[in-house]
Amino acid sequence: MERVRGGADYFAPSQARFMVNCIVKDLNAVLTALRSEGCDVDAKTEQSEHGKFGWVMDPEGNRVELWEPSSMGA
Repeated sequence: MERVRGGADYFAPSQARFMVNCIVKDLNAVLTALRSEGCDVDAKTEQSEHGKFGWVMDPEGNRVELWEPSSMGA
């Protein structure tokens, strides 16, 4: 099932009705570091005119969005 921003399943698999969004400078490096530490990182990433997005689950089962804005480093 495709996740739609703002859709009912966008926060899945978290049961929370919110998501923390963290701005990062290098999304790929952050995701690699999180995976190396054993974190539950979503295999899918997205890219749009707004930047790159990735997701990780925190230890309490909440989904956290990592966002590398397209204007970072410019």
